[in-house]
Amino acid sequence: MRPRRRFPPTREGWWFLVATLLIGLAAINAGLNLLFLVWGMLLFLILASGVLSELCLRGLEVRRGLPPTIHAGSPYLMGIALTNGKKRFPSFSIEVEDLMGGKPIEKRCYFLKLPAGRTQETAYRHIMARRGRHALSGLRLSTKFPFGLIQKSRDVLEPIELMVYPRLVPVPENVLRGLPAEHGRGRARWRSRSGDFFGLRDFRPGDDPRDIHWRTSARRGAPFIRESEDDEGLVATLIFDNAADGVTDATFEGAVSMAASIAVELLRRGYRVAFAARGLDLPPAGGSGQTSRLLRALAIIDRASTATDLGQPALPGPRIRVRADGSAHIEIPGEHAQKRPA
Repeated sequence: MRPRRRFPPTREGWWFLVATLLIGLAAINAGLNLLFLVWGMLLFLILASGVLSELCLRGLEVRRGLPPTIHAGSPYLMGIALTNGKKRFPSFSIEVEDLMGGKPIEKRCYFLKLPAGRTQETAYRHIMARRGRHALSGLRLSTKFPFGLIQKSRDVLEPIELMVYPRLVPVPENVLRGLPAEHGRGRARWRSRSGDFFGLRDFRPGDDPRDIHWRTSARRGAPFIRESEDDEGLVATLIFDNAADGVTDATFEGAVSMAASIAVELLRRGYRVAFAARGLDLPPAGGSGQTSRLLRALAIIDRASTATDLGQPALPGPRIRVRADGSAHIEIPGEHAQKRPA
């Protein structure tokens, strides 16, 4: 009924076991009480190592602290909180590792001493090489306490899915050159945090909690967001042609990174960004919520067939087109579109 334990000997533990075996054989062969005494002491150390390491692993609870965003190729910090639920005994020399596919990843967290009834937090730094969904199957708790002879461990089943966003790269200045910045040009009516009242809608992940309409939320038992109208909102459309026939995987991934970087830059400049690709489109929106939606869509986007329609929403404002080969160009209403390689 107990969780399964692993207790492989360490390198020093193997030497200790070999020495114990040899001394035991010598004691049985020679019949000397001194050899039997030494053999018994060695066996007792092995037994004590197993009991004390088991005591350290009992009553431990572990949980993760997920980072807000993870980008491919960029380091992130994964928080680990370890709680000792025992009432009297502390735990010593505890290592915590994340498991991916049942195997530990390269990084780990170390807790030297965790007193009874206490919680300690730390984090490890790691890098995900690829965008997309990555599943963590659980956590592994292990210890070499007290003598370093065996490394006893137990696995904690805590599956979770990590969404790794595309790698962000510098956006060349000529790609976004000519974006309207003066008052009134390329702007359209949209909803924002300022201006006249527009309406209420359900709360979505990424929305600003300051926009929650508390009276309506309390009456209906669910959070609602207050939306307002603003006549001065900038609107831009990002079109990513993900038809990648004859394009290598590295080139396609570079194009995805370029599209994600352009989207983040437009949102940082205050634009409401609409997104379109083959088989996918997002309505125009701004703020951190739209940033998450765009990056999530680009994190799982894949190659598409040329037979799939490429959505091109009829919205005011500039359009930035990114092709699967990494080239990009901007189209500004009233001007000729100029192709500028990314």
